Amino acid sequence: MFLKRKSILAAGLMLTLAILACSTTGNVSVGTPPTPKVATATRVAPTATPVPVAVAPTVAPSSAASPVGIDSSDQLYIDLYKRVSNAIVFIRIYNSAGRSLGSGSGFVIDTKGYIVTNNHVVRGAADIEVAFTTGLKTRGKVLGTDATADIAVIKVDVPADQLTIVPLGESDKVQVGQRVIAIGNPFGLRSSMSLGIISGLGRTLQGDSQTTAGTSFSAPDIIQTDAAVNPGNSGGPLLNLKGEVIGVNKAIVSQTGENSGVGFAISSNTVKKIVPSLISEGKYVYPYLGVTSTEDLSLKEVELLNLPRTTGVYITSVVAGGPADKAGLKAGSRTTSTQGVLAGGDLVIAIDGIEVKTFSELMSYLVNKTNVGQTVKLTLLRDGKQMDLNVTLTARPNQ
Repeated sequence: MFLKRKSILAAGLMLTLAILACSTTGNVSVGTPPTPKVATATRVAPTATPVPVAVAPTVAPSSAASPVGIDSSDQLYIDLYKRVSNAIVFIRIYNSAGRSLGSGSGFVIDTKGYIVTNNHVVRGAADIEVAFTTGLKTRGKVLGTDATADIAVIKVDVPADQLTIVPLGESDKVQVGQRVIAIGNPFGLRSSMSLGIISGLGRTLQGDSQTTAGTSFSAPDIIQTDAAVNPGNSGGPLLNLKGEVIGVNKAIVSQTGENSGVGFAISSNTVKKIVPSLISEGKYVYPYLGVTSTEDLSLKEVELLNLPRTTGVYITSVVAGGPADKAGLKAGSRTTSTQGVLAGGDLVIAIDGIEVKTFSELMSYLVNKTNVGQTVKLTLLRDGKQMDLNVTLTARPNQ
C-alpha cells in the first residue's frame, strides 16, 4: 500500500516537471509572468501620468548630481548662483585720510573691467577697493556717475580671463509676480543671495540732483521688489531666473533702516541708456522737457479741476523759456478750492503716440527712449479738446 502511494506521487511529480518543461520551451514570452506586466506598465505610464514623464528628464540629472533633499527648483537657484556670483563684487571706499567711509556691491558687465554700482556707494571716495569672490582684490577707478538715477561705473585693471560678466536683461518685459533674486553684500556679509518677486513697476524715486528751483529731479522707471535688500546690497544686481540683470538695487523703505519687504531697483533699460555715456563722457546728459506735474490726483481733485479723465499727466508748472514753454504747453493758472493745484492746465495723454497715464510713465519714456535735440509729439487735452504739440528737447540744466 505504502509502495503504491509512493509510486503514484513519483509519477505525479514527473508529470508536473514534464508540463513545466513543455511550457518553458514552447512558449517563452507567454509563460514568463513578469514580461506582460512590465510591458503594460511601460505603455500606460505616459498616457495616465503625462506630467511626471515630462518633468522626469529635468529632475533626474539634478537628483543624480545633488545631495538628497535638493529638488529641481532648489537646483535652479543653486546653478544660477554658481553661474553669476563671481561677477558680483564687494566695494569698500576710503577718504583721503584712508578712513573707511562704507561699503556696497557692484557687478561686472564687460571683460574690459567695467563695474556698475550706485552713485551713493562711491560718493566721496578718494580710494576704492574692489574684492571678487575668487579672493582677488584690486583698486578701482570711477569713470562716471549720475546722481539722478544713482548709477556709477567703476573700472578695474584685471585680465579678461579672470572676469565673469553678467548680462543686462530687458526690464520692460518683467511682470509683477515674477520671481527674482538679489545678490550683494548686506551688512558686509559677502555674496549673499535673497529670493523674492517683482512687487511693482514704474515707481518714481527722488534723485540726488536738483532743479534750478531747489527741488530734486525724479528717477523714473523704478522696480519694486520684496527680495531682501539691506544696507550693503546697494549697487548689486536684481536678476531674473535666467541670470540676467533687470535692475540695480538702490534703496529700501523702512523705519529701522533694515529690510521691510519694500525694496527698489533702477531698471536695466535705464542702465543700458546711461552707462555708455558714463564710460565715454563721465556723465549722462538728460533730455529736458521743462514741466512739473502731480503724480497722482485724487478723484476729488480731478473733479475740481474739471478734467475729462482720471489718467494722464496734468501740468502744474512750465519752466519759463524751456522746451515745453516754447512749444506752447500750458500749466494750471486758475485758483480752485483745492490747495496747491491750479485749474486750466494741459492734460498730456500720450507722447509720440504712446499713451501715458502717469508722470512716471512720461519721465520713463523721456529717459529711456529720447535724446537731446529730439522732437517729440505730445498729445494733450485742453479745455476739453484734443490737440498735438511738437516739442524739441534740450539738455537738462545744472548737469
